Amino acid sequence: MKVTGFTFVRNAVKFDYPVAEAIRSILPLCDEVVVSVGDSDDGTLELIRSIDSGKISIYHSTWDDSLREGGRVLAVETDKAYAHVSDDTTWAFYIQADEVVHEDDYPAIRAAMEQHKDDKRVEGLLFSYRHFYGSYDYVGDSRTWYNKEIRIIRKDARIRSYRDAQGFRLDGRKLRVKPVAAWMYHYGWVKSPAEQALKLQHAVKIYSGKEVQINNFDYSDIDSLQRFTGKHPVVMWGRIERKNWQFEHDISRKNFRGLKKKLLYWVEKNFGVRLFDYQNYTLLK
Repeated sequence: MKVTGFTFVRNAVKFDYPVAEAIRSILPLCDEVVVSVGDSDDGTLELIRSIDSGKISIYHSTWDDSLREGGRVLAVETDKAYAHVSDDTTWAFYIQADEVVHEDDYPAIRAAMEQHKDDKRVEGLLFSYRHFYGSYDYVGDSRTWYNKEIRIIRKDARIRSYRDAQGFRLDGRKLRVKPVAAWMYHYGWVKSPAEQALKLQHAVKIYSGKEVQINNFDYSDIDSLQRFTGKHPVVMWGRIERKNWQFEHDISRKNFRGLKKKLLYWVEKNFGVRLFDYQNYTLLK
């Protein structure tokens, strides 16, 4: 069994993406890791080169910023990175620049890849998600956040990234997947308010081409959070120690817009069922 990681990134330093931590978090699970680096003006290439591992292969990419509809450029860049994954790869491990795998989940991930490697029905492995928000102490617990996504796929030339790189398709259909007892730690909403504002300005430009001015992001405008009491991945500890802003939130305060969202949240919290949830995959029994 051969496992190849793959990711893409541009201007990671400017937008404070934990991409070095993301890559380091999957290195122990991978034989190789492909990193597609877009044209950057902030030292991103040097950051990737500073990761001390002979497993990493770096490729240059020029983004087509005219692909704005629905963030399509992100899927195209995912496909570019995936195309560099060697054909003798069994599993391709996709990780985005603001996602990190916890070392406690390595055994479960390895076991799932081994268990399903010869079952060609299984086209991908499905991860659960923890979305951190505002600081490293809170996670989103409402339907605002996707709770599962495919992050390990077979090496198959027919597989393509979907929409804004949030999922995958094989010949246009959803991938058939099995769940893995592991979490992806998503840190895309943990930055200083000024850095988050800069990132959102850039996101608006990617998705619509519009230039907007956001001076300081207001983290208080959120529907529901819960406090995180677990342990962060080891690769994140240094970044967490360097945090230079404060965010406190009253987790008893809920800010749902509309009765439907309140009811669906209540059902999920009391019965563990997420009703009417869109699934970007086909779950195999």
